[in-house]
Amino acid sequence: MKTIRIYGLGTCDTCRKARKWLAAQGLEAEFIDYREHPVGGDVLQDWASQVGGWEKLVNRASTTWRNLPEARKQPSSEAQWLALATEYPQLVKRPVLVTPDGAVSVGFSEKSWSARLG
Repeated sequence: MKTIRIYGLGTCDTCRKARKWLAAQGLEAEFIDYREHPVGGDVLQDWASQVGGWEKLVNRASTTWRNLPEARKQPSSEAQWLALATEYPQLVKRPVLVTPDGAVSVGFSEKSWSARLG
């Protein structure tokens, strides 16, 4: 991978803000809507490991999470977390920034992205 990639949802305001910020910095990025183009389980597992676990990758404050059946809100294994993130891609915090070196982060802040992308 030679370009910056942003994964998110096309309807997400934070994703749009992040993309505009990158453009203002003169940085090109490929945007992938992971609802339209789901990422594979291996990618989700890699993201979770890089950001510090499923608890950091999955947005448990989201409407989607709140609407899950109570039994699904208590994932106790890697497989259960992966099943949730695969079935409900909107649970993944966004945007997911993947830099050309393969490093992953979630969320957008101008300060942290400036530090990362220098």
